[in-house]
Amino acid sequence: MARRRKAENEWLPERVYPGKSAYEFRPDKHTCIRLCPIDSPRRMVLKRHAEELARYSVIENSFEHLTDLFMQSPAFADLSPRTQKDYRRYNKTVQKVFGRMQADMIKPEHIRRYMDIRGQSTKVQANREHSFMSKVFSWAYERGHVPTNPCHKVRKFTEESRTRYIEDWEYQAVFDSANTWVQAAMEISYCCGARQGDVLDLKHEQLLEEGIYIKQGKTNKAQIKRWSPRLRTAIKLLRQHTRVSNRTYLFVDEYGQRITGHKLRQWWRKARSDGEAAARENGHPGASFDFTFHDIKAKSISDWDGDKQQFSGHKTRAQVEVYDRKIPVVDTHK
Repeated sequence: MARRRKAENEWLPERVYPGKSAYEFRPDKHTCIRLCPIDSPRRMVLKRHAEELARYSVIENSFEHLTDLFMQSPAFADLSPRTQKDYRRYNKTVQKVFGRMQADMIKPEHIRRYMDIRGQSTKVQANREHSFMSKVFSWAYERGHVPTNPCHKVRKFTEESRTRYIEDWEYQAVFDSANTWVQAAMEISYCCGARQGDVLDLKHEQLLEEGIYIKQGKTNKAQIKRWSPRLRTAIKLLRQHTRVSNRTYLFVDEYGQRITGHKLRQWWRKARSDGEAAARENGHPGASFDFTFHDIKAKSISDWDGDKQQFSGHKTRAQVEVYDRKIPVVDTHK
């Protein structure tokens, strides 16, 4: 007969117990899941228990179960933070279709049908989700969880490389229409050839005497971007605009909270729209600002006069060429 709980713990769900420093969920005799600190409010304990209970009740040998195993594995932990973040995003989409299916019952024709339907709205995302599923199945196949990888030989959609180059006047038009956070992010991205995520992740400790230390979230390539007058001005602009500082991050809002990629993209879209409207009124009636924040990295690499591969931190010349978009001017026969 199970012991009766103490009166102060009777509100706890079944198999949840107060530990020394945290509440613990013990779904079976071999598993102990830390929920939250012991001083957390009841609503937090109940919320975390519901989340873990849902995870633990995953159907065994389903694709959802397979994915959970993969994401708890050393192979997933070895991926770059950016890739992990992308995989978690792709996972939310594919689970809606394949999550409850038995993993060994998923066939190539199922993957093909998913690709065809998904591709009607976005071929790029369909390809990325294909890659994610293939990664999971390859990992599972090597460990005996599934007999084959159903994504193998299921073709992806052909993607055209982006060729959009942001002209100087277009960049300036958006810059003039942007708020200070977007202006600082644009300038740091351009000066350093950095992705949006790496810019927003900048911490005070990365500002060194020699320059800004940046470890690319996607490639794990570490570089120190040497200070230039333009780069120093961008950091100064950001600091002057910061009303409530954050001990860790440089990009924070008026309340000292870290600025998210979603928020920056909202501001960016407004600045781009306003910049396009201003350009049309000022001598560019056909202006179409169909570029993204990520295209600033391509402009940076395209404009660089020195060793573009060294500057960008890419491992291969082919990767550099994806970002080198300025049309070259060549001599002709005299």
